[in-house]
Amino acid sequence: MTAARRRVAALGLAVAVAALSACGTSGASPNDTVRPVTLTLLAAASLSKVLPKVGDLFTRSHPRARFSFSFGGTDVVAAQIEQGAPADLFAGASTTFGEQLLAKKLIRPFRVFCINRLVLIMPPSNPAKIDSLDDLTRKGIKLVIGSPSAPIGTYTRRVLGNLDAAYGAGYGRRVLANVVSEEQDVDGVLTKVESGEADAGFVYITDATSAGAAVRTIALPDAAQAVAFYPVAVVRSSANADTAAAFVDFVLTALAQRVLRAAGFGPPPST
Repeated sequence: MTAARRRVAALGLAVAVAALSACGTSGASPNDTVRPVTLTLLAAASLSKVLPKVGDLFTRSHPRARFSFSFGGTDVVAAQIEQGAPADLFAGASTTFGEQLLAKKLIRPFRVFCINRLVLIMPPSNPAKIDSLDDLTRKGIKLVIGSPSAPIGTYTRRVLGNLDAAYGAGYGRRVLANVVSEEQDVDGVLTKVESGEADAGFVYITDATSAGAAVRTIALPDAAQAVAFYPVAVVRSSANADTAAAFVDFVLTALAQRVLRAAGFGPPPST
């Protein structure tokens, strides 16, 4: 073999060794190059107990996914998105805020993934001896409800208006006269009733379910109910839009819906 041919052969061998080495490095551990995707989810306070469970199930089929949850009144989390807070997903307790965010092109079209209803709660000892909805008009009753800007406050006022048909005109007005506190979200209402700071309050059925023996309940007539429709959507500014969209699809699967049912949420309206 001539000197020139030996140099060419040596060069070829070096290139082959380098190529094999590179392949060995990249193929030995494929997951080394796969980075986790953290989805920031801004959601209604009434979802605080159940969404992390749904998120855990999602990560089983999407192992790269992680979640950063922030819960509050739907009006508050919607305002955060409007003000440019980093977020990948929005989940609220009222389609009104979904429509507002959609109109401002801040979220993709939302999907209703569950519903909720209201119930009256009291401390276990029931110090005010509230046995029926009619008792809420008695003087001295300390009632706590959501603020008018929060969905739970809007739904509560709608329920009280609907109850006028059962208890007479002005019933809702007389009940509102006993309000001693208006909370920014449903967690605030629940906390004040559980602690005994209030004699009664209106919360979602799911909150009463999660509270268990910490509260007593009085159901509302079906005709007086205010059904809460929960929207979920991808935030348009999301840097993880594909994974976020996969989560939106996931919350409507049978697996996720079973978790929501167990927490007391109702199924979304059929499409």
